[in-house]
Amino acid sequence: MIFKSKYPNIKVPQVGIYQYVTSNPKKISDDKVIYVDGITGFKHGNVLAIVSPNQIDYPIVLLGTIAAGGKVIAANPKCTATELSYQLIDSGAPVLIVHPECLDVAIEASFDAKIPTSRILLFGDKEIKEYKPYCSILIGDHEIEPVSYTPEEAKSTTAYLLYSSRTTGKPKGIELTHTNIVANLAQLIIAECELGPHSTITGSSGATAIVHSSSSVETFCKLIQSYRINHIYASPPMIRKLVNDPLVQQFDLSSVDKIINATSPLSDKLERKFYEMFKIPIFQIYGLTETSLVLSHPDTMKNEVPGSSGILVPNMKAKILSEDGRELGYNEPGELWIQGPNIMKGYLNNKDATRADIDKDGFFRTGDIASVDEQDAAVIGYYSEKETTEIPTAYVTIKNGHKQSHALAKEIQSFVDEKVLPYKRLIGGILFIDKISKNVTGKIQRGLLREKLKNDIKE
Repeated sequence: MIFKSKYPNIKVPQVGIYQYVTSNPKKISDDKVIYVDGITGFKHGNVLAIVSPNQIDYPIVLLGTIAAGGKVIAANPKCTATELSYQLIDSGAPVLIVHPECLDVAIEASFDAKIPTSRILLFGDKEIKEYKPYCSILIGDHEIEPVSYTPEEAKSTTAYLLYSSRTTGKPKGIELTHTNIVANLAQLIIAECELGPHSTITGSSGATAIVHSSSSVETFCKLIQSYRINHIYASPPMIRKLVNDPLVQQFDLSSVDKIINATSPLSDKLERKFYEMFKIPIFQIYGLTETSLVLSHPDTMKNEVPGSSGILVPNMKAKILSEDGRELGYNEPGELWIQGPNIMKGYLNNKDATRADIDKDGFFRTGDIASVDEQDAAVIGYYSEKETTEIPTAYVTIKNGHKQSHALAKEIQSFVDEKVLPYKRLIGGILFIDKISKNVTGKIQRGLLREKLKNDIKE
């Protein structure tokens, strides 16, 4: 059974990202603060890697690279030198722009990637050691004409290269095209019907974005109070801080009418506690990097079912498959597959992985277990009440010659934790299992593992 979005289909603009973002269809005043710039000294088709937390120059480099016909790698600012080096080598990126606090990692990563010192540039206006500010090198003193794309070029031309390791093996370079990104922005404008030029957010529709990189509760609340922010994008850890830190009570948060959680699942208990304290609703967005981020959005016209990820954004279709590949119907849990104009082009230099995750009809395998009722799509996961979100946990089988022990579990956990970003660390620990259940086609039976996990982990 194929499930379609409850929203009517929209016409996806067949243009490049830069043209779409700066098109101004609502005729917003020229006095409105927006991001406009262009990058010179950069060749069409080149890859530029950015390693930085949120900060005000980020969109200038991002859109400038896109305007110049380039591709952008937006690397996690907390990634290790090994992780960054892999991305640089795999993508062939010749230019790296970094925040000063990420410079040491970037320098170490650049050795193996053979990126010369002259191609490592800094955010900000200060030279550090021999590394120069990007604005002194890449931004010229004359205007450039942004690269334009035909509809077919927009569909096939990669704009963003984002690395993800949601499945086993090395991280994969996810190729998102101009059409993928434009489609998802257009989908969100319809889904976020309350967002517009009047809005002030922490995070298109002509809204003013307050850019910050701090995880401090005090800074977060000061920004809300000072700028009268009405839309907030916040993760479960930040929501937990707002609930538990008495400092929050010193600030006026009355401007906020909605909080969007677009990262990991939020526990019902924390959501209810937050609403009791602040009377601000929290809505869950669901998506993956391979889907240009957002797949489903809360239906703000009605109360959401607890644990629900809302309804599919426009132009999206979904199907639920059983372990043996059968299409399931309403209220039957299975693996979620989705199709739409925001689904990635594929994995960079990895046709086998692309074929494994995108079927002949263009449906992408999310790897998540979900069920669909007549109104909503709910993604199932293991929640940690302590962490108030879903936590990574590993089932491990061991070869002959090794014995299951607490010491071995800790050794494996430490080995993994040293090599991955903080949010990927095995907070749930290591659980030994004699055999990983697989179906006749060799696919891991995730549903069975999730059910087993509920019994194996006691908080």
